[in-house]
Amino acid sequence: MLNAATPEFLHTLRDRLPEAAFRQAGPEHLEEPRGRYRGQGVLLAPGSTEEVATILSACHAARVGVVPHGGGTGLVGGQVMQDGVAPVILSLARMDRIRDVYPSENVLVAEAGAILADVQNAARETGRMFPLSLASEGSARIGGLLATNAGGLNVLRYGNARAQCLGLEVVTADGKIWAGLTRLYKDNTGYDLRDLMIGAEGTLGVITAAALKLAPVPAASGTALFQVASPRAALDLLALARDRVGDNVTAFELMHRQGPEFLIEAGLDARVPLDPMPEWMVLVELGLPEGLRPEDSLAAIFEAAVAAGLSDDGVIASSEAQAAALWSVRETIPEANRRIGSISSHDISVPLSSVPDFIAQGGPALRALGDVRINCFGHLGDGNLHYNVFPPRDRDRKDYEDIRPRVKEIVHDLAHAFGGSVSAEHGIGRLKVGDLERYGDPAKLAMMRAIKSALDPRGILNPGAVLRS
Repeated sequence: MLNAATPEFLHTLRDRLPEAAFRQAGPEHLEEPRGRYRGQGVLLAPGSTEEVATILSACHAARVGVVPHGGGTGLVGGQVMQDGVAPVILSLARMDRIRDVYPSENVLVAEAGAILADVQNAARETGRMFPLSLASEGSARIGGLLATNAGGLNVLRYGNARAQCLGLEVVTADGKIWAGLTRLYKDNTGYDLRDLMIGAEGTLGVITAAALKLAPVPAASGTALFQVASPRAALDLLALARDRVGDNVTAFELMHRQGPEFLIEAGLDARVPLDPMPEWMVLVELGLPEGLRPEDSLAAIFEAAVAAGLSDDGVIASSEAQAAALWSVRETIPEANRRIGSISSHDISVPLSSVPDFIAQGGPALRALGDVRINCFGHLGDGNLHYNVFPPRDRDRKDYEDIRPRVKEIVHDLAHAFGGSVSAEHGIGRLKVGDLERYGDPAKLAMMRAIKSALDPRGILNPGAVLRS
């Protein structure tokens, strides 16, 4: 049983932490972006790994829960705790330094509170890039991105957050510091604790710093938006593009026209430069080495797509401004979704070849429940779809609360039936604990519970997230 983070408990830390560590929790610490959860707790904002260790040691001894908090951009409630006794909200925002950059090694060491955009800029200043990229990169922090094993736009070429990390510094539940900030690409000395902590959502330890992989900046990049005849045609186009340029396909995003129509409905500026607006389209980005022109490669891909009957319209960006305008369509869709207000949102993945069948079966099953709109978009190259269900234009999502559980069940059952996942890149948090129990492999769940018990025997780390308390 956990105890509350009372004023008396905080008083015991007054002589062990500087005054700057004691903060007042604001809305950004107590609410999550979709408004489904409102948290509670007292805020502590350590400025160093040693201060994190001090806090966790005290919480472990007093059996006080700890909810790690990064940028607060998570979409499954992992950063807020609304049930049970008040925890310590452990903000990593003050730990935002770029500790070191090693350009010749393609490695950057950043603290957990470093904002993703700042890490990207630090890499760029040394002639390198940190490829992790997502819509919230101006506020998302490295610790949270690793704790949730974030995906984003460049997974197709560079992998998700796990694939872009070499080593970690972590504070354990009882306040010990694991100095695992290795910059080695090869290290077979026992269990890979790095991979255990990444994706654990702060339930096994608190990430305080990370050694991140950098990559060379492509000599040239190009962006295009192509109409496609169907999701199946989009898959064929992806295969065609890879056949021509190999792993130089950086991103391949599928969008249904509902997304751009939502941009208009929500009063946002991004627009699709195709008329008429196609039902399905793909946003393609190439990153090519010296000597190759992306415009030529994209034109050749488009010509082959037309010849194969996969596409008959498209636009290739001829400047960085045009490329940014095309990307703004894709990157603004989440904000449009937020303004419209979904009945139920889903972050699912299925094997690539099953994507068209999933889409074909999902729509009729959901529309049998009532008049709904489906905004399907996502990272087609890795099988990750954001499959979100909305009310019609003249209705509010509150009118559909009675069918919301059934909507989620239909989508998740179908993804599971295709051998997919009900959480492709957003994590489990608190929102999907029941889904993990429903769809998870029993042996896997048993091993997860055993690991949790071994590393956090008092259950203080992010209570109720990932595994039920």
